[in-house]
Amino acid sequence: MDQEYRNELVNWLTSMGLRPEDSQGISMIAMLGVSFVIAAIAYLIVRRGVVKAMNLVIQRSSVTWDDVFMKYKVLEKLSMLVPAMVLDLLLPIVLAEHKLLANLADRLINVALVILLIRAIYSALDAVNEIAEIRDVSRRLPVKSVVQLIKLFLFFVGVIIGISVLADQSPVIFLSGLGVATGLVMLVFKDTILGFVAGIQLAANRMVSKGDWIQMDKYGADGAVEEVSLTTVKVRNWDNTLTMIPAYALVSDAFRNWRGMSESGGRRIKRALNIDINSIRFLTEEDRVRLSRINYLKDYLPRKIIEVTEANAGIADIDVPVNGRRLTNVGTFRAYLTEYLRHHDKVHKEMTLMVRQLAPTTEGLPLELYIFTNDTRWVVYEGIQADIFDHIFAILPEFGLTAFQNPTGEDIRSLRPVNS
Repeated sequence: MDQEYRNELVNWLTSMGLRPEDSQGISMIAMLGVSFVIAAIAYLIVRRGVVKAMNLVIQRSSVTWDDVFMKYKVLEKLSMLVPAMVLDLLLPIVLAEHKLLANLADRLINVALVILLIRAIYSALDAVNEIAEIRDVSRRLPVKSVVQLIKLFLFFVGVIIGISVLADQSPVIFLSGLGVATGLVMLVFKDTILGFVAGIQLAANRMVSKGDWIQMDKYGADGAVEEVSLTTVKVRNWDNTLTMIPAYALVSDAFRNWRGMSESGGRRIKRALNIDINSIRFLTEEDRVRLSRINYLKDYLPRKIIEVTEANAGIADIDVPVNGRRLTNVGTFRAYLTEYLRHHDKVHKEMTLMVRQLAPTTEGLPLELYIFTNDTRWVVYEGIQADIFDHIFAILPEFGLTAFQNPTGEDIRSLRPVNS
């Protein structure tokens, strides 16, 4: 049928006064033009009709994942296959009398089909990656690493198929040749291979996920993980600088992940204040009466006084301070802090709560708070910590205690004789 149309077109052109050899060339060009017009019409029908209708359905659907595919224009890129397929069908027929040209056109179109198909798959993979991030799947699985690996694999497949089509050889020949160069491939793509294996280990053991706060001093990383890719892990540090860590380094080297703290719901405060040892003393009767009016000591002091009185019963010369037991201002202060923290609305009640003494140093007696806040957000946590220690420093004089502080220049100047 194609030959009949061709002959009729040649006869018509010859009747118009053209030479037969010119009529052959013009008829071929005309049929090529018709082929391209048919391919363009097919593309417009699919793009303006089918794809547009499907996008309208996607926009009106209640689910959201299909909107991501529309955002990455997956259907539009698939529609590019239609004109290529039409040309792949028509051009060999139109160029039937020119075997070399027909063969070349067929190979080029087949390569174009491979490229267009891989391009559409790339867009679909990007959409899948974004859907995984929206649904927090990336926190459990290395979706981006897998997507990048599939893209890399498709790239090599496309290159091999494209070369085999152009060379008119079986892809198996190129794959066998690639097997010989396996050592070179592993050397060139060492980081990619190590990164992919590390990504699987990171995901399987839940070592690091997007959004985790990690600290890795070796690479200067201290911040939130923004991206876990095939070869690197991107960390945005708290000063807004970016640190790129090789994925395999997170498996081979040590790092700290603060995710456990965030998931537990409590963030630790471990800070000490140094008490001036010269301010530590026994409580007097006047101190007991005054401190017994403090709400958090109303249960502690009477109970402790009874306990001390019973322990001192029968001890000779009990009026000597060294003999028997005595209440101290620092011990009472520690008891007050314990009750204060137990009633604090920002302190986690189900985690360790302890006020302890550390070994005395040249800077006094460290009194350490070991507690957990019930809010793990950094800014809120720092505010809670500051409020607690503001209160502690302000009430030290109520217990006759002073915080240790090294002498300042002003302290030294105040020691000079007035006459001097």
